[in-house]
Amino acid sequence: MGNPTTHFSQRYGPWAIVAGASEGLGAAFAESLAQRGVSLVLLARRATLLEQLAVSLRKAHSIEVRTFSLDLSHSEAIQDLCQEIDSLDIGLLVYNAAYAPIGSFAEQDREDLLKVVDVNIRGPLVLSHWLAPRLVTRQRGGLVVMSSLAGLQGSPKLATYAGSKAFGTIFAESLWGELKPHGVDVLASCAGAIRTPGYQGAETGKEAPGTLDASDVAEQTLRSLGKTPRTVPGWVNKVAEWILGRWLPRKIAVAIMKKNTESLS
Repeated sequence: MGNPTTHFSQRYGPWAIVAGASEGLGAAFAESLAQRGVSLVLLARRATLLEQLAVSLRKAHSIEVRTFSLDLSHSEAIQDLCQEIDSLDIGLLVYNAAYAPIGSFAEQDREDLLKVVDVNIRGPLVLSHWLAPRLVTRQRGGLVVMSSLAGLQGSPKLATYAGSKAFGTIFAESLWGELKPHGVDVLASCAGAIRTPGYQGAETGKEAPGTLDASDVAEQTLRSLGKTPRTVPGWVNKVAEWILGRWLPRKIAVAIMKKNTESLS
C-alpha cells in the first residue's frame, strides 16, 4: 500500500483553503492538512493570528502558506479572494468559518442574525460554487462543510445558527450525491462541543458531554472524507445524534437541546 499522506495530498492537494483558520478548529484543520503535505490558503478576520499560524506551519512542515484577512460576511471580499487565488491548483475547501449569536431570537438585532446567513450559508455556497467546477474538471478533490449537532434538531438560544447548520448538512449531502460520480468527495461534519476559545468563552457551566479537542475533530473529519456524506466526530456525539435524531420524539429532543444550551451566554 502507498503512503496515506502522499495519497491524501495527491487527491486533495496541492493546495487547500481553510476558512475560519485563525485559531481553534480552523487552526487544527490547517495543522492536520500541513502534516499531510498540503499547502494552504488560510482565511480569517484576524491578520496577526493568521500570520503567526502561517509562520509556524511553514517552519514545521515546509509547505507554502498564503493568508488573507477578510470578513466572510462580505460577498465582495469573497469575490476578490477568488480572483487573487485563481492561479492556484486548489483541491480542497474546508469551510469552518461560522457566526453564532447566542440568545433569544426575539431580542436579537436583525442585522446580527442576517450576518449568520452571510457567513454560514452564503460563504460556503459561494466558495463551493467557485471551486466545484474546477474539481469536476480535475476529477478529484473535496469539499468539507463544518456543520453541528445543533443543526439536527431545534436548538433554543441558537435558532438562527442551528438553522444555518441544518442548511450546511443538507447542502453538503446533496453535493456529495452530485459530485461523487465526478471523483469529488463532499462531507458534512456535524460536530458537538469543541474546546475552542469561542466555545469556552460562551460556556458558563460545566463542559458538555462529548466535548472534544479541536485536533480530534479535525483528524476524524479528514479521515472520514471520501467515505461518507456525513460524519459525527466522537462516539458520545454519535450516540447523541442517533438518540436525538432517530429515537426520541422531536419535542423531547428540542427540550434536551434547550437544557444543554441554557448555560451559553
